[in-house]
Amino acid sequence: MGMNIVIAGAGDMGYHLAERLSYDNKDITLIDTDRSVLDYVASKLDVLTIQGDATSIDVLQQANVEDASMLLAVTTSEKTNLVTAVLAKQLGAKRVMARVRNHSYLNEENVPYFHNLGIDNLISPTMLCSREIHKMIQNSSFTEVFDFGGGKLNIVGITLDQYSPLVNQRIMDTKEDPIYEDIRIIAIVRDQKTIIPRGNTIIRNNDHAFFISHKKNTETIINALGQKKVKIKNVMIIGGDDMAVTTALKLQKDYRVTLVNNEKDRCKWLAEQLPNTLVINGDYKNIELLVEEGLEQMDAFLALTMSSETNIIASLSAKNHGVYKTIAHVDTREYIHISHSIGVDSLINKKLVAANEITRYLRKGTVDAVSGIYGVDAEFIQYSVCKTNRLTKHPLRELHFPSTAIVAGVIRGENVHIPDGDFTLQVDDKAIVLALPEAKLALEKLFH
Repeated sequence: MGMNIVIAGAGDMGYHLAERLSYDNKDITLIDTDRSVLDYVASKLDVLTIQGDATSIDVLQQANVEDASMLLAVTTSEKTNLVTAVLAKQLGAKRVMARVRNHSYLNEENVPYFHNLGIDNLISPTMLCSREIHKMIQNSSFTEVFDFGGGKLNIVGITLDQYSPLVNQRIMDTKEDPIYEDIRIIAIVRDQKTIIPRGNTIIRNNDHAFFISHKKNTETIINALGQKKVKIKNVMIIGGDDMAVTTALKLQKDYRVTLVNNEKDRCKWLAEQLPNTLVINGDYKNIELLVEEGLEQMDAFLALTMSSETNIIASLSAKNHGVYKTIAHVDTREYIHISHSIGVDSLINKKLVAANEITRYLRKGTVDAVSGIYGVDAEFIQYSVCKTNRLTKHPLRELHFPSTAIVAGVIRGENVHIPDGDFTLQVDDKAIVLALPEAKLALEKLFH
């Protein structure tokens, strides 16, 4: 019996979740009021669709919610999501999750109210996204940062340019340099394709490489690659909705933040909400204005307006004016794949961030955590080695691992290892595996 998952809302977020979960052969039912949206999803993914209002008991029963292991209410309406989740739990769904907008709902003192109603988790894409942006600013040399094992292992992404000593080398040739003992390249994104490197893979100019390292060696990566280390102090944000406010609130404690917004009344309100942020009323599409307001003195530029196009173009302009780190929020999934090739440092999409978070809750038993990477089909999956079996009897190179997966790191008690082919797993190890979707079934078999 597979896992039955009901998703209310077939917008970007529902679509993305359905796509991620259908890789895992889960049975998925999507509910939405819009027939054309459902038809589109059904043409792309193997899911059941039901047209109707998810807050209707009839519709929920039609979706077999009493047998659902999980109901995800992710429509664009917070009220619909809360009502759907409460009803689904009453009708027998094992776990229910609702997407919310109101951040005060997520305050610790308010969470019990929702638990009492039967809602297991609340998720706010905007808040998750702000947290992610904060992490990117703290680790500004990299385009992505993931940590595992409570931060003992780091996985970072970085685009290599022609000055990098790694370019035009084979992976196996880098091993001779002692600094690569504790740092390893585990994935390369080139021309929008993900490559799991082997010894004879040649690293090319403009490759976007993912490195795994012990926390303490993250600095070494920067030095090894000849990247310059910049301390971020001044940050400019354009935008004025939820995302911009939440992000400014998070950043204004540690950085000097300037927020530019084009609506006068909104700026008054923003200035009240953000006492430690300099709020400027002006047209953020006008680059001269941004330069007058200090763009060239900025270390980071965050484009968080409602328009993906505006965000991308403004970030490119900021880059041209010498800003070290640019992050653009994009709403369309199509743009994410092109981020590394167009010169914006980091693109972020709140629906993808939220889908990553939800997928982490859903993995069963042996899998502890999952992180997706923007624009990359591969994801990190953390498996626990539960019992003595083939895995613990042979070194990794003899295990016939799928070629589209790689054991990136191993957490053993308090220690972390970056394994090579001679490494043998032990019971209770946690293995962090980077895998493309087609490797997942083989991995499930290996680790079960």
